[in-house]
Amino acid sequence: MATEKKTDFKKYVKWFWGIILGGFGLILLLFLFASWGWLGALPTFEELENPETNLATEVISIDGKTIGKYATENRTPIHFKELPDNLVKALIATEDERFYEHSGIDFRGTARAVLKPGSGGASTITQQLAKNLFTKRASSNIFKRVLQKAKEWIVAIKLERQYTKQEIIVRYLNTQGFLFNASGIRSAARIYFGKEANELDLQESAILVAMLKNPRQFNPNREISKGKSLTRRNVVFAQMYKNGFLTKQEKDSLQKLPLKINYTPESHNEGYATYFRGHLQKVMRKWVQEHPKPNGEEYDIFRDGLKIYVTIDSRMQQYAEEAVNEHMANLQSFFFKEQKKNKTAPFYDIEKSDINAILERGKKNSDRYKRLKLAGKSEKYINEVFKKKTEMSVFSHKGDIDTIMSPIDSIRYYKYFLRSGLLSIEPQSGHIKAWVGGVNYKHFKFDAVEQQKRQVGSTFKPFVYATAINQLRMSPCDQLPNIPYTIPKGKYGIPEPWTPENSNQQYGGMLTLKDGLAGSVNTISARLIDMVTPENVVRLAKSAGIKSDIPANPSIALGAVDLSLLEMVSAYSTFANRGLRVSPMIITRIEDKNGTVLEEFTPETKEVLSEESAYVVLNLLEGVTESGSGVRLRSNYTGYPKIVTGFPYNFDNAIAGKTGTTQNQSDGWFMGIVPNLATGVWTGGEDRSTHFPGIGYGQGATMSLPSWALFMQKCYADKTLDISKEDFEKPENLFINLNCGESNKKDGEKEELPVEDTDF
Repeated sequence: MATEKKTDFKKYVKWFWGIILGGFGLILLLFLFASWGWLGALPTFEELENPETNLATEVISIDGKTIGKYATENRTPIHFKELPDNLVKALIATEDERFYEHSGIDFRGTARAVLKPGSGGASTITQQLAKNLFTKRASSNIFKRVLQKAKEWIVAIKLERQYTKQEIIVRYLNTQGFLFNASGIRSAARIYFGKEANELDLQESAILVAMLKNPRQFNPNREISKGKSLTRRNVVFAQMYKNGFLTKQEKDSLQKLPLKINYTPESHNEGYATYFRGHLQKVMRKWVQEHPKPNGEEYDIFRDGLKIYVTIDSRMQQYAEEAVNEHMANLQSFFFKEQKKNKTAPFYDIEKSDINAILERGKKNSDRYKRLKLAGKSEKYINEVFKKKTEMSVFSHKGDIDTIMSPIDSIRYYKYFLRSGLLSIEPQSGHIKAWVGGVNYKHFKFDAVEQQKRQVGSTFKPFVYATAINQLRMSPCDQLPNIPYTIPKGKYGIPEPWTPENSNQQYGGMLTLKDGLAGSVNTISARLIDMVTPENVVRLAKSAGIKSDIPANPSIALGAVDLSLLEMVSAYSTFANRGLRVSPMIITRIEDKNGTVLEEFTPETKEVLSEESAYVVLNLLEGVTESGSGVRLRSNYTGYPKIVTGFPYNFDNAIAGKTGTTQNQSDGWFMGIVPNLATGVWTGGEDRSTHFPGIGYGQGATMSLPSWALFMQKCYADKTLDISKEDFEKPENLFINLNCGESNKKDGEKEELPVEDTDF
């Protein structure tokens, strides 16, 4: 009988403990090597304190609202005190139940994850923060991932030693991405719910916490993932119940609620003050070149988290955009009706060759054309592309429309749309309060406030009258003959005799200056500019802030000069500020990400007119809204067509105003002033050949005045704004006579429709 061999269990026991101890030893060595930096550099103390994160630059309105951002990542850090308690509880219950008990690594959770796969993640909030800050993306290679994990553990321990639990929570939420240009919890709250983080309710907080596991897979704004988002949100409620933050009844009620978000995208094409932000970006590009960091580098407005405090009032900006959009949608509907009778729509008075030239210019200015040229495509190929129908989304005042259209047809389609701009300035401070550069920034990038210069028509006439008052001390009551007036050939360098006609072809009798400006009478303007000389008018206009070239030509008396809306409103503000020009301001101060003030701004001031002369000009301009082309601001006359949006307006306060309409109704203007606000509106087509066929619809009082009126109605309705309804302040020493007695205009004329105020 063979002798049985005895099993040597001691050998297996030694091997077992050798493997276990060796494994722990290897893990220990791995972490020691990682902590010593042998497996790659670890972040230093300074890097932990100031991690490299892209911070959005905020544009903050005068009333403390964030109206826009410049960012590569839309990230704006917030403090722990700005987090609602329900968000913090939802986060801890779902992501790290023992957050307040561990020191960066949850060994119990790690053991559970190893021994029972699928039971939950092992990473603590601190480890996730370490990953967000210094690892970014997990490696697919298992050995590299083990090294990454080791580093994350070391960094997590360092973070726990360096920061409080509250600081770790808020840093984690500030560094988390949520898709759709939402980086960090504040951006997520604004984009998914249209509110600040501290305003989030419990179910909103739960939706955002649910996204932390995988922002794409559990995203409430993607149709494909809404179901998973709802399920994951309910898991958050269950975890909150499990951890004692909710009662069972609360959990059950919350889980029955439908998934609800208020998606509010944040990009340069959306939100308020888009055109203003486009202009501000150009200003900031120049500023960073002239104001380097202490180390000599330029600030990056897309990454350095600057805070730009601007003069825009978010409430007034909102009202301005609403007013322009309301009127332009209405005005456009009438324009479309007019074009049904126009064989060359949307153009008038030009040949087919001119139309083709306009469309060709539009083609070459398009992004599509520039991309194709950059790709080296031939003109023949590009022309074929522009003639081929394709799917696209085009603008309408009721929302974008998905359609099939050739690119060249889409260019003509966009030519149908009238454009408009509105600018509002506080004369005493120079602060720009509202800036509307167009009807839709996404589709119409060209800014009608600052970029565009168009003929200003009768809105330039007040500078002629102001020169006469300031230079000759003329009174609004002074009378001049309403007869054709000729400036001879050669005078002021003109090549031919100049005899402007009145738009209504009515002549005879004497008119006061007040009636002459109220009725935009060209013969009076021509006589005045000859009395004071074009050079002096140009000098006053330039002193008031107009920077564009103004020819010293008699025709400027009728507005034959191209100027921007910004220049015009700025210059008009001088009349409201007692003749003192205050240069327009858009920025009050700039701070770095730590709140250090980098620069504060103050406006420049300059005396342009005497206080007495400025008041007299206002008195003249009040006549425009009392009996002239701006009378519809006060009138209840029922004959105005529906194109005049929002009528009747029933203003009964002091308003100094002036309408302007250029040749063929290509441009319609209205400038309106109350004691502490000067606002101007321009409306017209992108091309001067795009206009209404008649003066009734095409005049400034119809195209632009309604936007001004709607804007002011909204401002006056907001009692948090202090927009004056008082009279203009009268100077103590006023020697120029303003009491003209009976107006030369007949009573019935003030209700005449339309009030024609064209200048050519």
